[in-house]
Amino acid sequence: MCLMALVLAGPVQADLDTIIIDQGVDNPIRIAVVPFALSEDLAQQQNPAKLIGFDLARSGQFDPVASENMLSYPSSRNEVFFRDWRILQTAYLVIGSANADAQGRVQIRYQLFDVATQAELQTANFSVSLDQWRDVGHKIADLIYAEVTGVRGAFSTKILYVLAEGTGTAQARYRLQIADVDGQRPRTLYSSSQPILSASWSPDGTRVAYVSFETGRPSIILQDVGGPNRERLTNFRGINGSPVFSPDGKQLAMVLSRSGDPEIFVMDLETRKLRRITRHPAIDTEPSWSPDGQYLIFTSDRGGRPQIYQVELATNFLERLTFVGDYNARARLLPDGRHLVFVHRRNGVFHIAWQDLQEDRLLVLTQSQLDESPSLAPNGAMLIYATQDQDKGILAAVSVDGRVKYRLPSSAGDVREPAWSPFLPDVVMAMDP
Repeated sequence: MCLMALVLAGPVQADLDTIIIDQGVDNPIRIAVVPFALSEDLAQQQNPAKLIGFDLARSGQFDPVASENMLSYPSSRNEVFFRDWRILQTAYLVIGSANADAQGRVQIRYQLFDVATQAELQTANFSVSLDQWRDVGHKIADLIYAEVTGVRGAFSTKILYVLAEGTGTAQARYRLQIADVDGQRPRTLYSSSQPILSASWSPDGTRVAYVSFETGRPSIILQDVGGPNRERLTNFRGINGSPVFSPDGKQLAMVLSRSGDPEIFVMDLETRKLRRITRHPAIDTEPSWSPDGQYLIFTSDRGGRPQIYQVELATNFLERLTFVGDYNARARLLPDGRHLVFVHRRNGVFHIAWQDLQEDRLLVLTQSQLDESPSLAPNGAMLIYATQDQDKGILAAVSVDGRVKYRLPSSAGDVREPAWSPFLPDVVMAMDP
């Protein structure tokens, strides 16, 4: 493997303020993202090239040229001398510029070139407010990533996570946070002195569901991401847990023990009617949906040890999916519906594993300690999970083939229960060149 170490400390203080790339692919794509030419009134802003280059680097598939090693710093096509970039063995070149207009808006332009053919592959202009500065950088990285790899970029997505501070003390505080996928610009959706668990996104990214202990027992909460609306959906005796939206956003799977044993239920979010899915004296928990919404994947110890099962909602046909190991849980299907990621215990240690359901092939993706709560990126290329670093809860990410790994250490408290957002509506739109 090609090992890389890259640290970014952003200009804005954040709960997740450092990313460490531990591992990337063999022979990553060499790309040069030249510092953008900024007008004098934008000189104090972080250069978009730094954010774009870092986004591409943490995908593990790109090796950006360090700016100090560049032989020239073009910002327009007529300033590009491709021999400079061939000398540096660069496959792709990105240049750009930004300036503020008389109305206070920022005009940002970039171009992507294939160095070998000298062809322009992409060009776009953006007109944004200054507070969208980072959004443009993430968007440009998405466009470049898609052009070069053929896979939709997910740098403009968000993450949810729980930040726990002072646990075990009278001052304990739990905050449900939303942040850029690199951990920057965090904000608190909900704060409580009681634990928060199992956050999940609606498929359109406008709502989240999670478990709160604010009433003294677990309740399932539905909350708008961008507004004040917040509703308690369940507060039954016993377990109210693991809410997760259906792919169409119309239903919510959950775990309830209102009838005794923990069972999987589905709630119609329009009528609030509940449908019981499982009926077994064992513990059935941690549901997730198949991409087509026709199946639920869940964890059950009905075979004696926690394993992963699948139930077809139309027929209630039940099938066991995992057989390797004595503990498999918290499963999520990839968008292709064929591959599964889940928590797998090996030699007494919890890791994240991947399984091909057709070939029954299992691959352990992580080697850290106490890995849990995997959540997939919407493009299916990466997943984020919770782990431990020096007895502290942090978030980490790994590609679904195990070749790319990075960590997002926390500067305060324990970070846990991550959830990667779906693709979100564009907050910045490219204009014609």
